[in-house]
Amino acid sequence: MTTPDTSAPLPLASAIARFVAGLTLDSLPPDVVEKARVCLLNGYGIALGGHDTPYAPVARAAALALHGERTDGDGGGATMLGDGRRTGVPGAALAGSALFHGRAQEDTCGAAHIGAILIPLLTAMVEAGKGPVERLLPALVAGYEAGGLLETAYSPLTTPAGLRASPLYGTVAAAAAAAYLLDLPEDRIAAALANAASFTGGLLQSFDDGTDEWRYQVGVAAVNGLTAAQLAASGSVSAPRAFEGRTGFVRAFARTGCDVAALAAKLGHFWSIRRVTFKPYPVCAFNQTPVTAALALRDELAGRAVRAVTVRMNPFETGYAGMDSKGPFASISGTLMSIPFCIALTLLRGVPTMRTMTRYDDADVNALVDRVDLIADDRVARLCCAIEATLDDGTVLTRRQDMTTDDFSFSWDEVGALVRRIGEETGVPSGAYDRIEGFARALPRADIAAPLAAFACLPRAAR
Repeated sequence: MTTPDTSAPLPLASAIARFVAGLTLDSLPPDVVEKARVCLLNGYGIALGGHDTPYAPVARAAALALHGERTDGDGGGATMLGDGRRTGVPGAALAGSALFHGRAQEDTCGAAHIGAILIPLLTAMVEAGKGPVERLLPALVAGYEAGGLLETAYSPLTTPAGLRASPLYGTVAAAAAAAYLLDLPEDRIAAALANAASFTGGLLQSFDDGTDEWRYQVGVAAVNGLTAAQLAASGSVSAPRAFEGRTGFVRAFARTGCDVAALAAKLGHFWSIRRVTFKPYPVCAFNQTPVTAALALRDELAGRAVRAVTVRMNPFETGYAGMDSKGPFASISGTLMSIPFCIALTLLRGVPTMRTMTRYDDADVNALVDRVDLIADDRVARLCCAIEATLDDGTVLTRRQDMTTDDFSFSWDEVGALVRRIGEETGVPSGAYDRIEGFARALPRADIAAPLAAFACLPRAAR
């Protein structure tokens, strides 16, 4: 009889599963717990401020068509946030993610918007009795760590290939979070992750075309992650080497090898949630720094006319779908991605808002967009930019904006101020923010009814 080789490294799915299964709120570093609370506050707060965006109603209609409407007497249902009607958990997650993604101002973990996937999913699961609220915070961390581990390693390869990081890595994140909330044993968590590796994907083409599929990708990722976890809970037989295998996730999507030991060694040491950033403006994450730089230049312009603008940014960002577009624009899906549009709008109109981002016929802005040249420059680090503006009188103004994730890793107070400012712009009662702040702070001893009540405070037209 052959003795098993216990020194052989675990498959990556099993290594992540072992890490996830061992998470407890008490064992997490205090700053990780605090960041999870801030992510919750930002997620709920941005979703409240997105109540008047058009994407959640589309997702709600699809959710009801797929999963039906539940009455109060039905078991296992969950509320569609911002609407009030109840449907199945997958439908509530699908609808909720579109609401959380409506302003494109959700949190960012590298190139992935993991919070917009996890928070509505976990909220729906807790409401439906699929897991206790006491497990919500560590479940959230589990999702960020599982998805963030892979995003860090492989998004530099998958994103230029046309794969969108949010659904690609977010499906794995959702499976980890759902499996943890369901209190699955380690081997079933590994199966959930393996299932997610088989169910994931997502393209960037909608950004090039200015269409809305990307708004719904996060909800589909949540549903696929939940499906992966529920199949595992039901006994699915799933590939142990789903990530590192010859035809597994890494080879298929990243077209490279997978160093399982190196990745596994990062778990519990390199915390992905620590690098989660937040967006001060309703534009793409890659446009946050250019807008910041353009606002500083706008002060120097003092109303003087601009002849031409040159922008230098890292090739990873300039090569992202839709970033170099000069229009014509017919949707905010196009304007929020376009570096030329975001810079032209900011120089001429100031801080971007949902209203100004959807003024596609602003002749002055569109004329300046045509005079903004975008240059890929590998000497400029990611999250940084250099802008040169030539004025009509020949004056040249320059602005170098060097920023890191630390500049966008806001504190609790900064996120609270951000979401309340958005709420003032969009007519959200301040009491709604009191409820989500109280809920996030009270965890693990909190009541899921609090965030549900916060969304019930929204203006009636949104519901």
